[in-house]
Amino acid sequence: MKAHDTLTPFEQEEHQLKIGNKTLSQIEMLVGSTPYYAYDRAILSKTVISLKETLPERISLHYAIKANPYPPLVNFMRPLVSGFDVASAKEMLLAIQSGMSPNEISFAGPGKTEDDIRAAIVAGITLHAESTTEIQRAVNIGKQLSIKPNIAIRINPAFELKASGMKMAGGAKPFGIDEEQIPGILAELDYQMLNFRGFHIYAGSQNLKVEAIIEMHQKTFALAERLVSITPVQIDYINIGGGLGIPYFAGETRLNLAPVADNLATLIAQHSSLFDIELIMELGRYLVGEAGVYVSKVVDIKASRETTYAVCDGGLHHHLANSGNFGQVIRKNYPVAVGNKMDLQSADTETVTVVGPLCTPLDIIADKVQLPALEIGDYIAVYQSGAYGASASPQSFLSQPELSEILL
Repeated sequence: MKAHDTLTPFEQEEHQLKIGNKTLSQIEMLVGSTPYYAYDRAILSKTVISLKETLPERISLHYAIKANPYPPLVNFMRPLVSGFDVASAKEMLLAIQSGMSPNEISFAGPGKTEDDIRAAIVAGITLHAESTTEIQRAVNIGKQLSIKPNIAIRINPAFELKASGMKMAGGAKPFGIDEEQIPGILAELDYQMLNFRGFHIYAGSQNLKVEAIIEMHQKTFALAERLVSITPVQIDYINIGGGLGIPYFAGETRLNLAPVADNLATLIAQHSSLFDIELIMELGRYLVGEAGVYVSKVVDIKASRETTYAVCDGGLHHHLANSGNFGQVIRKNYPVAVGNKMDLQSADTETVTVVGPLCTPLDIIADKVQLPALEIGDYIAVYQSGAYGASASPQSFLSQPELSEILL
């Protein structure tokens, strides 16, 4: 069986995993009970700082709040990054209340309502328009408010990010406007009625293939240069998307950022027409995914026809992605550990399937994993849980108790 790649080094103390300098039992005392998500400030900072040191200086880093909208985490990220991307009016309020400049907040996503657009215009943030209808709505609402809307166009490029977890572009997609439609749209825009800020080119997410990311960046810069050449006004920025992945499953390895950064530096030097334009890289899970751990507690252990089950007080209703029901075709295990037996992880183990409390066979935390002998009361820690966890899960399913989140 393939092993999981080396994980983010959380500390240990007295057999227990530590997050933000607190043991799991101490965190339970702080939040009141399991299950909970705990996020480590030091790892968040280290991830962002390391990325900034690796990427060319010309690249501005924006955090996509959709990855984890926990308010204390959003507030913590504000001084670490240059801007935020939001995908809803609620995320927009989080971004504004964090103190981020409205000029550095963008609002993406298809299907924005008139209320969404109105709020964005009043706030002064930039709408990443996903259709000509949305552009016209923004212009009309801007007229009503006597405020010029800030608008950038999200592009659906003809290319995709190969081998990505989710393909967001290429072919028919509900996201953005097809690149071949852009020349006609730019020719017809009334630039007196809006502040046209730039373009958003997002091809895919969760990618660990250096060659695929380099190819995407090459195509993105070529497209950006073509777009700039046909835009009749000076633009402020090009958002080149994200796509950088983190390893979740056995056999996956960390993304080697060095060649990606070197290629970006080469592209920046080659495309002189983009010299006066801000280049934004928008990332979510890459910035926060490894800083979070989901912790539940074993409440029962049972055997069924030669299979040992450990039943926990948390499960898919809190961590849908870990259960395999958030886009996986074939379910794979996230890296897990017995959080109060960290010194025994490589000792004698047993094969066990860890499940949640829900009455559905989909509620799996870890299937047929090797773990130290489990006891009722043990902590099950799921790593790589800082992104698309609590907010991406059906927490009301079966009316189970709510979980807690904490930033340490």
